[in-house]
Amino acid sequence: MSIRLCAFLVSSAASVLAAPHAAPGLLPGITISPGSSTNLPLQILLFLTLLTFLPALIMSVTPFLRITLVLHFLRQAIGTQTAPSNQVLLGIALFLTLLIMQPVLTEAYHAGWEPFEKGQTESAQALKDGAKPIRAFLVRFVREKDIQLFLEISKSRAPERPQDLDLRILLPAYVLSELRTGFQIGAVLFLPFLIIDLVVASITLSIGMVQLPPVMLSAPFKVLLFVLVDGWNLVIGSLVKSFY
Repeated sequence: MSIRLCAFLVSSAASVLAAPHAAPGLLPGITISPGSSTNLPLQILLFLTLLTFLPALIMSVTPFLRITLVLHFLRQAIGTQTAPSNQVLLGIALFLTLLIMQPVLTEAYHAGWEPFEKGQTESAQALKDGAKPIRAFLVRFVREKDIQLFLEISKSRAPERPQDLDLRILLPAYVLSELRTGFQIGAVLFLPFLIIDLVVASITLSIGMVQLPPVMLSAPFKVLLFVLVDGWNLVIGSLVKSFY
């Protein structure tokens, strides 16, 4: 199911990048239909080409963006430059993204791919039906100001309902909204650790201890505070709950 779902999502991305009002079929002269083997080599080539867009989609138009930003700010605030490593942070962000997006992807699979696989709908209609759950998810976290910005840039008319927004407008607006949200959460995470830095710096300067930088002295206290309050559980729990 997961492989077929990935194929369907990549095809959906292709329809967005190609044209908003494309004719049935992903590209002119290429029509993917269930059980068809006429254009199988072209279908495989198209799928492998579009698969290169999948990492960009995962990193920018999923909760992966907000989670990685917050975890990066958290590591900077604690003062441990390489612990946890980038690989660990990316792994945590990826697993949390899969956890959050599983209901949305499952709904998109049942709405778009299953009828298409059974031959009940055409590829264009399947892509349209499968994109509805994804569009509904993105609309929940996008700001009206960001949508208005890209509507003005593209000189498009605002739809009557947010659910009718074109994905070429919705996707970049979602990225901007998530960047803003991630920086807001990161700034809040910095405050308690900044207070510890200020306190340690004032104490060391008042007693004339200049042999060691204040940041090095405050690092153990920040790590100890984070461990005592069970920081990882609080941060990860709050991040996941912010998407529900």
